[in-house]
Amino acid sequence: MSILNELNVNLAAQSYKIVIGQGLLRDISRAVPFDLKGRTLFVLTDENVANPYGMTVHDGLKSCGARSVQMLAIPAGEGSKSMAMLEQVVSWMLDHEVDRQSVLFIVGGGVIGDLAGLAAALVMRGMHFVQVPTTLLAQVDSSVGGKTAINMAQGKNMVGAFYQPVAVICDLNVLKTLPRREFLSGYAEIVKYGLIDDPDFFIWLEKNGADVCAGKPESLSCAIAAACEKKARIVEADEREQGVRALLNLGHTFGHALEAAEGYDGRLLHGEAVAIGMVLAFELSQRMGLCKESDVERVIAVIAAAGLPTRINMIFPPLQASVKEIVGYMMHDKKAVMGNMVFILARGIGRSFISADVVIDDVEATVIHSMKGV
Repeated sequence: MSILNELNVNLAAQSYKIVIGQGLLRDISRAVPFDLKGRTLFVLTDENVANPYGMTVHDGLKSCGARSVQMLAIPAGEGSKSMAMLEQVVSWMLDHEVDRQSVLFIVGGGVIGDLAGLAAALVMRGMHFVQVPTTLLAQVDSSVGGKTAINMAQGKNMVGAFYQPVAVICDLNVLKTLPRREFLSGYAEIVKYGLIDDPDFFIWLEKNGADVCAGKPESLSCAIAAACEKKARIVEADEREQGVRALLNLGHTFGHALEAAEGYDGRLLHGEAVAIGMVLAFELSQRMGLCKESDVERVIAVIAAAGLPTRINMIFPPLQASVKEIVGYMMHDKKAVMGNMVFILARGIGRSFISADVVIDDVEATVIHSMKGV
Protein backbone atom coordinates (compact mmCIF):
# COMPACT_ATOMS: atom_id res chain seq x y z
CA MET A 1 0.00 0.00 0.00
CA SER A 2 1.51 3.28 -1.12
CA ILE A 3 -0.18 6.65 -0.57
CA LEU A 4 1.11 9.21 -3.08
CA ASN A 5 -1.16 12.11 -2.25
CA GLU A 6 -3.88 13.14 0.20
CA LEU A 7 -6.21 16.06 -0.41
CA ASN A 8 -8.86 17.56 1.85
CA VAL A 9 -12.33 18.62 0.77
CA ASN A 10 -13.20 21.13 3.48
CA LEU A 11 -16.97 21.25 4.03
CA ALA A 12 -17.23 21.77 7.79
CA ALA A 13 -18.98 18.72 9.29
CA GLN A 14 -19.01 16.99 5.89
CA SER A 15 -15.28 17.31 5.19
CA TYR A 16 -13.43 14.28 3.85
CA LYS A 17 -10.15 13.15 2.32
CA ILE A 18 -9.27 12.12 -1.21
CA VAL A 19 -6.55 9.49 -0.99
CA ILE A 20 -4.48 8.79 -4.12
CA GLY A 21 -2.04 5.90 -4.22
CA GLN A 22 -1.21 2.39 -5.36
CA GLY A 23 -2.39 -0.90 -3.88
CA LEU A 24 -5.03 0.73 -1.64
CA LEU A 25 -7.96 -1.63 -2.11
CA ARG A 26 -7.02 -4.58 0.09
CA ASP A 27 -6.37 -2.34 3.11
CA ILE A 28 -9.18 0.03 2.30
CA SER A 29 -10.44 0.20 5.89
CA ARG A 30 -7.32 2.20 6.81
CA ALA A 31 -8.52 5.08 4.65
CA VAL A 32 -11.94 5.31 6.33
CA PRO A 33 -12.00 8.03 9.03
CA PHE A 34 -13.62 5.85 11.72
CA ASP A 35 -13.55 2.31 13.08
CA LEU A 36 -15.57 -0.22 11.08
CA LYS A 37 -15.74 -2.80 13.86
CA GLY A 38 -19.27 -4.08 14.52
CA ARG A 39 -20.80 -2.31 11.53
CA THR A 40 -22.72 -3.83 8.64
CA LEU A 41 -20.75 -3.07 5.49
CA PHE A 42 -21.98 -3.13 1.90
CA VAL A 43 -19.92 -3.37 -1.26
CA LEU A 44 -21.79 -2.32 -4.38
CA THR A 45 -19.99 -2.86 -7.68
CA ASP A 46 -20.80 -3.67 -11.29
CA GLU A 47 -20.32 -6.84 -13.26
CA ASN A 48 -17.31 -5.46 -15.14
CA VAL A 49 -15.19 -4.80 -12.05
CA ALA A 50 -16.68 -7.21 -9.48
CA ASN A 51 -13.75 -9.51 -10.13
CA PRO A 52 -11.17 -8.58 -9.08
CA TYR A 53 -11.77 -5.11 -7.62
CA GLY A 54 -15.13 -5.58 -5.92
CA MET A 55 -13.98 -8.88 -4.44
CA THR A 56 -10.67 -7.34 -3.33
CA VAL A 57 -12.53 -4.68 -1.34
CA HIS A 58 -15.03 -7.24 -0.02
CA ASP A 59 -12.31 -9.64 1.15
CA GLY A 60 -10.21 -6.84 2.64
CA LEU A 61 -13.13 -5.60 4.71
CA LYS A 62 -13.68 -9.04 6.25
CA SER A 63 -10.62 -8.58 8.45
CA CYS A 64 -11.72 -5.27 10.03
CA GLY A 65 -14.12 -6.75 12.60
CA ALA A 66 -17.31 -5.80 10.80
CA ARG A 67 -20.61 -7.36 11.82
CA SER A 68 -21.07 -8.55 8.23
CA VAL A 69 -19.89 -7.66 4.73
CA GLN A 70 -22.42 -7.89 1.91
CA MET A 71 -21.67 -7.54 -1.81
CA LEU A 72 -23.86 -6.96 -4.86
CA ALA A 73 -22.79 -6.65 -8.51
CA ILE A 74 -25.23 -4.92 -10.86
CA PRO A 75 -25.13 -4.63 -14.68
CA ALA A 76 -22.55 -2.18 -15.97
CA GLY A 77 -23.53 0.74 -18.15
CA GLU A 78 -25.61 3.93 -18.16
CA GLY A 79 -28.80 1.86 -18.24
CA SER A 80 -28.31 1.04 -14.55
CA LYS A 81 -28.81 4.69 -13.58
CA SER A 82 -32.55 4.08 -13.40
CA MET A 83 -35.38 4.24 -10.90
CA ALA A 84 -35.78 0.46 -11.11
CA MET A 85 -32.12 -0.18 -10.26
CA LEU A 86 -32.23 2.40 -7.46
CA GLU A 87 -35.12 0.50 -5.89
CA GLN A 88 -33.22 -2.79 -6.25
CA VAL A 89 -30.12 -1.41 -4.52
CA VAL A 90 -32.10 0.16 -1.67
CA SER A 91 -34.10 -3.06 -1.17
CA TRP A 92 -30.88 -5.08 -1.07
CA MET A 93 -29.51 -3.00 1.80
CA LEU A 94 -32.82 -3.02 3.67
CA ASP A 95 -32.94 -6.82 3.35
CA HIS A 96 -29.52 -7.10 5.00
CA GLU A 97 -30.07 -5.08 8.19
CA VAL A 98 -28.75 -1.72 7.11
CA ASP A 99 -28.74 0.98 9.79
CA ARG A 100 -27.31 4.45 10.25
CA GLN A 101 -23.94 3.05 11.32
CA SER A 102 -23.61 0.98 8.15
CA VAL A 103 -21.14 1.95 5.43
CA LEU A 104 -21.60 1.52 1.67
CA PHE A 105 -18.43 1.04 -0.40
CA ILE A 106 -19.04 1.98 -4.04
CA VAL A 107 -16.56 0.23 -6.32
CA GLY A 108 -16.81 1.23 -9.97
CA GLY A 109 -17.07 4.13 -12.38
CA GLY A 110 -19.25 7.19 -12.55
CA VAL A 111 -22.47 5.33 -13.32
CA ILE A 112 -22.45 3.19 -10.20
CA GLY A 113 -21.07 6.08 -8.16
CA ASP A 114 -23.99 8.31 -9.11
CA LEU A 115 -26.60 5.57 -8.54
CA ALA A 116 -25.21 4.24 -5.27
CA GLY A 117 -24.49 7.70 -3.89
CA LEU A 118 -28.17 8.54 -4.32
CA ALA A 119 -29.13 5.26 -2.62
CA ALA A 120 -26.86 6.20 0.31
CA ALA A 121 -28.54 9.60 0.53
CA LEU A 122 -31.98 7.99 0.75
CA VAL A 123 -31.50 4.96 3.02
CA MET A 124 -32.19 5.86 6.65
CA ARG A 125 -32.30 9.48 5.42
CA GLY A 126 -28.57 9.25 4.85
CA MET A 127 -25.90 6.61 5.50
CA HIS A 128 -22.10 6.67 5.28
CA PHE A 129 -20.56 5.84 1.93
CA VAL A 130 -17.07 5.60 0.47
CA GLN A 131 -16.28 6.24 -3.17
CA VAL A 132 -13.79 3.77 -4.67
CA PRO A 133 -13.61 4.93 -8.30
CA THR A 134 -12.17 2.43 -10.79
CA THR A 135 -12.16 4.64 -13.90
CA LEU A 136 -10.09 7.71 -14.62
CA LEU A 137 -13.23 9.76 -15.23
CA ALA A 138 -14.66 8.84 -11.85
CA GLN A 139 -11.35 9.49 -10.07
CA VAL A 140 -11.00 13.03 -11.41
CA ASP A 141 -14.63 14.07 -11.52
CA SER A 142 -17.75 12.18 -10.47
CA SER A 143 -16.45 10.65 -7.23
CA VAL A 144 -15.57 14.07 -5.77
CA GLY A 145 -18.18 16.62 -4.74
CA GLY A 146 -21.24 14.65 -3.66
CA LYS A 147 -23.40 14.96 -6.78
CA THR A 148 -25.57 11.85 -7.06
CA ALA A 149 -28.30 11.10 -9.58
CA ILE A 150 -30.16 8.73 -11.87
CA ASN A 151 -31.40 9.31 -15.41
CA MET A 152 -34.99 9.71 -16.55
CA ALA A 153 -36.57 9.53 -19.99
CA GLN A 154 -36.57 13.33 -20.02
CA GLY A 155 -32.80 13.60 -19.60
CA LYS A 156 -29.59 12.71 -17.82
CA ASN A 157 -29.18 13.11 -14.02
CA MET A 158 -32.67 14.55 -13.59
CA VAL A 159 -33.35 12.97 -10.16
CA GLY A 160 -30.64 13.22 -7.53
CA ALA A 161 -29.22 14.82 -4.40
CA PHE A 162 -26.12 16.55 -3.10
CA TYR A 163 -24.70 14.08 -0.60
CA GLN A 164 -21.02 13.84 0.36
CA PRO A 165 -18.98 10.64 0.89
CA VAL A 166 -16.87 10.07 3.99
CA ALA A 167 -13.81 9.31 1.83
CA VAL A 168 -12.70 8.98 -1.79
CA ILE A 169 -10.03 6.35 -2.44
CA CYS A 170 -8.24 6.46 -5.81
CA ASP A 171 -6.03 3.46 -6.53
CA LEU A 172 -3.92 4.09 -9.64
CA ASN A 173 -3.36 0.36 -10.09
CA VAL A 174 -6.95 -0.19 -11.22
CA LEU A 175 -6.36 2.04 -14.24
CA LYS A 176 -3.89 -0.47 -15.69
CA THR A 177 -6.74 -2.76 -16.75
CA LEU A 178 -9.08 0.01 -17.89
CA PRO A 179 -10.00 -0.25 -21.59
CA ARG A 180 -8.24 2.40 -23.64
CA ARG A 181 -11.45 4.10 -24.70
CA GLU A 182 -12.64 4.36 -21.08
CA PHE A 183 -9.28 5.79 -20.02
CA LEU A 184 -9.38 8.50 -22.67
CA SER A 185 -12.96 9.31 -21.70
CA GLY A 186 -11.61 10.28 -18.29
CA TYR A 187 -8.83 12.35 -19.82
CA ALA A 188 -11.46 14.67 -21.32
CA GLU A 189 -12.50 15.70 -17.80
CA ILE A 190 -8.86 16.42 -16.92
CA VAL A 191 -8.63 18.78 -19.91
CA LYS A 192 -11.76 20.52 -18.65
CA TYR A 193 -10.01 21.80 -15.53
CA GLY A 194 -7.44 23.66 -17.60
CA LEU A 195 -10.13 25.24 -19.74
CA ILE A 196 -12.21 26.44 -16.78
CA ASP A 197 -9.76 28.67 -14.94
CA ASP A 198 -6.19 27.39 -15.18
CA PRO A 199 -4.41 28.23 -18.44
CA ASP A 200 -1.09 27.10 -16.96
CA PHE A 201 -2.49 23.61 -16.38
CA PHE A 202 -3.75 23.57 -19.97
CA ILE A 203 -0.26 24.50 -21.18
CA TRP A 204 1.10 21.65 -19.01
CA LEU A 205 -1.32 19.27 -20.75
CA GLU A 206 -0.23 20.56 -24.16
CA LYS A 207 3.30 19.49 -23.20
CA ASN A 208 2.60 16.41 -21.09
CA GLY A 209 -0.77 15.13 -22.28
CA ALA A 210 0.83 12.33 -24.31
CA ASP A 211 2.54 10.98 -21.17
CA VAL A 212 -0.71 11.19 -19.18
CA CYS A 213 -2.57 9.32 -21.92
CA ALA A 214 0.22 6.74 -22.05
CA GLY A 215 -0.35 6.06 -18.34
CA LYS A 216 3.15 7.08 -17.25
CA PRO A 217 2.85 7.00 -13.43
CA GLU A 218 4.48 10.35 -12.61
CA SER A 219 2.49 12.33 -15.19
CA LEU A 220 -0.74 10.45 -14.51
CA SER A 221 -0.60 10.90 -10.73
CA CYS A 222 0.23 14.59 -11.20
CA ALA A 223 -2.76 15.09 -13.51
CA ILE A 224 -5.18 13.23 -11.21
CA ALA A 225 -4.01 15.13 -8.12
CA ALA A 226 -4.28 18.45 -9.94
CA ALA A 227 -7.80 17.68 -11.18
CA CYS A 228 -8.98 16.53 -7.74
CA GLU A 229 -7.43 19.58 -6.09
CA LYS A 230 -9.17 21.92 -8.51
CA LYS A 231 -12.54 20.24 -8.09
CA ALA A 232 -12.17 20.16 -4.29
CA ARG A 233 -11.59 23.91 -4.16
CA ILE A 234 -14.61 24.62 -6.38
CA VAL A 235 -16.85 22.31 -4.31
CA GLU A 236 -15.71 24.04 -1.11
CA ALA A 237 -16.71 27.40 -2.57
CA ASP A 238 -20.09 26.23 -3.88
CA GLU A 239 -21.20 22.82 -2.64
CA ARG A 240 -24.74 22.95 -4.10
CA GLU A 241 -23.95 24.54 -7.45
CA GLN A 242 -25.49 27.93 -6.82
CA GLY A 243 -22.63 29.76 -8.53
CA VAL A 244 -19.05 28.94 -9.43
CA ARG A 245 -19.50 25.16 -9.29
CA ALA A 246 -21.59 25.36 -12.46
CA LEU A 247 -18.32 26.02 -14.30
CA LEU A 248 -17.60 22.29 -13.89
CA ASN A 249 -20.34 21.79 -16.49
CA LEU A 250 -18.15 23.15 -19.28
CA GLY A 251 -19.10 21.09 -22.35
CA HIS A 252 -21.84 19.26 -20.48
CA THR A 253 -24.90 21.09 -21.80
CA PHE A 254 -23.94 19.98 -25.30
CA GLY A 255 -22.54 16.65 -24.10
CA HIS A 256 -25.58 15.58 -22.08
CA ALA A 257 -27.82 16.43 -25.04
CA LEU A 258 -25.74 14.18 -27.29
CA GLU A 259 -25.88 11.35 -24.76
CA ALA A 260 -29.64 11.69 -24.44
CA ALA A 261 -30.06 11.82 -28.21
CA GLU A 262 -28.22 8.52 -28.70
CA GLY A 263 -30.21 6.87 -25.91
CA TYR A 264 -27.30 5.98 -23.59
CA ASP A 265 -26.64 2.89 -25.73
CA GLY A 266 -22.84 2.92 -25.40
CA ARG A 267 -21.88 4.34 -28.78
CA LEU A 268 -20.86 7.55 -27.01
CA LEU A 269 -19.11 7.52 -23.63
CA HIS A 270 -19.66 10.40 -21.23
CA GLY A 271 -16.12 11.74 -21.59
CA GLU A 272 -16.38 11.54 -25.37
CA ALA A 273 -19.60 13.55 -25.25
CA VAL A 274 -17.91 16.11 -22.99
CA ALA A 275 -14.92 16.29 -25.35
CA ILE A 276 -17.22 17.18 -28.26
CA GLY A 277 -19.20 19.46 -25.94
CA MET A 278 -16.12 21.46 -24.92
CA VAL A 279 -15.22 22.05 -28.55
CA LEU A 280 -18.82 23.12 -29.22
CA ALA A 281 -18.73 25.48 -26.22
CA PHE A 282 -15.59 27.17 -27.53
CA GLU A 283 -16.95 27.28 -31.08
CA LEU A 284 -20.16 28.87 -29.80
CA SER A 285 -18.06 31.35 -27.82
CA GLN A 286 -16.09 32.21 -30.98
CA ARG A 287 -19.33 32.59 -32.97
CA MET A 288 -20.51 35.07 -30.32
CA GLY A 289 -17.25 37.03 -30.55
CA LEU A 290 -16.05 36.03 -27.10
CA CYS A 291 -12.86 34.13 -27.89
CA LYS A 292 -10.33 33.82 -30.71
CA GLU A 293 -10.18 31.15 -33.39
CA SER A 294 -6.71 30.24 -32.09
CA ASP A 295 -8.26 29.30 -28.72
CA VAL A 296 -10.67 26.93 -30.46
CA GLU A 297 -7.80 25.43 -32.44
CA ARG A 298 -5.79 24.76 -29.26
CA VAL A 299 -8.77 23.05 -27.61
CA ILE A 300 -9.32 20.87 -30.67
CA ALA A 301 -5.60 20.04 -30.88
CA VAL A 302 -5.33 18.81 -27.26
CA ILE A 303 -8.51 16.76 -27.47
CA ALA A 304 -7.70 15.29 -30.88
CA ALA A 305 -4.13 14.42 -29.83
CA ALA A 306 -5.61 12.13 -27.19
CA GLY A 307 -7.69 10.32 -29.80
CA LEU A 308 -10.97 11.78 -28.55
CA PRO A 309 -13.76 12.95 -30.88
CA THR A 310 -14.07 16.66 -31.53
CA ARG A 311 -17.17 16.77 -33.75
CA ILE A 312 -20.65 15.25 -33.75
CA ASN A 313 -20.02 13.63 -37.13
CA MET A 314 -17.24 11.55 -35.53
CA ILE A 315 -19.77 9.56 -33.46
CA PHE A 316 -20.07 6.01 -34.78
CA PRO A 317 -22.50 4.60 -35.66
CA PRO A 318 -23.70 8.04 -36.80
CA LEU A 319 -26.08 9.93 -34.56
CA GLN A 320 -29.57 9.91 -36.07
CA ALA A 321 -31.02 12.85 -34.12
CA SER A 322 -31.86 16.13 -35.82
CA VAL A 323 -30.53 19.53 -34.81
CA LYS A 324 -33.94 20.40 -33.35
CA GLU A 325 -33.95 17.22 -31.25
CA ILE A 326 -30.44 17.88 -29.89
CA VAL A 327 -31.29 21.47 -28.98
CA GLY A 328 -34.55 20.24 -27.47
CA TYR A 329 -32.62 18.11 -25.01
CA MET A 330 -30.63 21.21 -24.03
CA MET A 331 -33.86 23.07 -23.32
CA HIS A 332 -34.77 20.34 -20.82
CA ASP A 333 -31.31 20.21 -19.25
CA LYS A 334 -31.48 20.49 -15.46
CA LYS A 335 -29.30 23.62 -15.61
CA ALA A 336 -31.93 25.48 -17.66
CA VAL A 337 -33.46 28.40 -15.77
CA MET A 338 -37.09 29.36 -16.42
CA GLY A 339 -36.90 27.85 -19.89
CA ASN A 340 -33.61 29.53 -20.79
CA MET A 341 -30.61 27.39 -21.68
CA VAL A 342 -27.54 27.96 -19.52
CA PHE A 343 -24.12 27.48 -21.07
CA ILE A 344 -20.55 27.63 -19.87
CA LEU A 345 -18.83 29.86 -22.40
CA ALA A 346 -15.25 31.12 -22.61
CA ARG A 347 -13.41 34.35 -23.26
CA GLY A 348 -10.28 32.29 -23.83
CA ILE A 349 -8.32 29.34 -22.43
CA GLY A 350 -8.90 29.24 -18.67
CA ARG A 351 -11.48 32.06 -18.80
CA SER A 352 -14.82 30.29 -18.62
CA PHE A 353 -18.01 31.89 -17.34
CA ILE A 354 -21.73 31.13 -16.92
CA SER A 355 -24.20 32.60 -19.39
CA ALA A 356 -27.94 32.38 -20.00
CA ASP A 357 -27.67 35.03 -22.70
CA VAL A 358 -27.34 32.80 -25.74
CA VAL A 359 -29.32 33.08 -28.99
CA ILE A 360 -30.78 29.73 -30.06
CA ASP A 361 -29.87 30.42 -33.69
CA ASP A 362 -26.19 30.51 -32.68
CA VAL A 363 -26.56 27.22 -30.81
CA GLU A 364 -28.22 25.55 -33.79
CA ALA A 365 -25.60 26.90 -36.20
CA THR A 366 -22.82 25.55 -33.96
CA VAL A 367 -24.44 22.12 -33.82
CA ILE A 368 -24.97 22.06 -37.61
CA HIS A 369 -21.31 22.95 -38.16
CA SER A 370 -20.25 20.06 -35.93
CA MET A 371 -22.63 17.61 -37.58
CA LYS A 372 -21.27 18.48 -41.03
CA GLY A 373 -17.68 18.49 -39.82
CA VAL A 374 -16.67 21.43 -41.96
